[in-house]
Amino acid sequence: MPLDEIDRGLIHALHIDGRAPFSRIAEVLGVSTQTVARRYRRLSAEAGLRVVGLADPHRAGRAQWLVRLTATPHSAQDLARALARRSDTSWVKLASGGTEIIAVVHTPTGGADGRSLLLHDIPRTAGITAVSAHYLLHTYLGGPTAWRGRANVLDPRQRRQLAPPARENAAPSPSPSPSLSPATGATPTDDDRALLSALQRDGRAGQAELAAATGWSPATVARRLAALRASGALFFDVECDDTLFGATTQALLWMTVAPARLEQVATALARHEELAFVAATTGRTNVVAHALCPDPAALHHYLTHRLGGQRAIHALETAPVLRTVKAAGPLNLSPSRAS
Repeated sequence: MPLDEIDRGLIHALHIDGRAPFSRIAEVLGVSTQTVARRYRRLSAEAGLRVVGLADPHRAGRAQWLVRLTATPHSAQDLARALARRSDTSWVKLASGGTEIIAVVHTPTGGADGRSLLLHDIPRTAGITAVSAHYLLHTYLGGPTAWRGRANVLDPRQRRQLAPPARENAAPSPSPSPSLSPATGATPTDDDRALLSALQRDGRAGQAELAAATGWSPATVARRLAALRASGALFFDVECDDTLFGATTQALLWMTVAPARLEQVATALARHEELAFVAATTGRTNVVAHALCPDPAALHHYLTHRLGGQRAIHALETAPVLRTVKAAGPLNLSPSRAS
């Protein structure tokens, strides 16, 4: 399905504020609220558009591992789907001709609890011939930062109109339970688990639905949500089919960079419009990036010209991405919101 300026503007607006009311988006785009709601429903049904609420992993005490699995051709797709169904995974991709699975695995920071996927489940899974795990040390591009290919429609004035309230305007939330005091306002706790789970399924869930999921009052939900967002502990991501933006060729790039130049190189890569994700990792390669290009020729040009100019990159491995089995949110999609 082709995207017009209204579609692109709507998606850009959701990247700025995933919970912006359709009425405010409509005012910024210069169309009716009904038009925005209708476009959102169509894009959700036909382009996989979804807003998901995600806790900042560091604030939530979570570590992220980028896991690469090499599997036999007949088992790779089943393994990818099995990984995608787990609650502790995101961004599950089939790559390298369909024999490699790449996934982000989330584990608690410190201690061995919750690491069964890394330490027990994966090594014992039939069909896997090789495993490597790379700890994500620092993200330079990604998370709350949208890929520029989706966020290039609205002008600075429109962006300011859609920007969420500044963090200093958010008041600390009252205590929904004895263990959640105002002093903890900026950091997710166990009491926020139901709220975060509901937002991960549908970042545009209404206050009444979130109140039902948490057992809190709508007013408490609103204040807690505002506190988590304002502190940066909660952000919203937008899932959508990137081929509709012309990105028909995708690849994960594994780079070895001189340690003394890593910060400089990664910061420079984060400004490249071809990249949607850049991070520093552990392992033989210490920088990973996700490239989205119009076609193989454009990817080749990017690798040989833009990356080729980075002399501190000593080695580069390119893994073409065939399909994204799971993005940031869980697989169980909720009905589209029209409000």
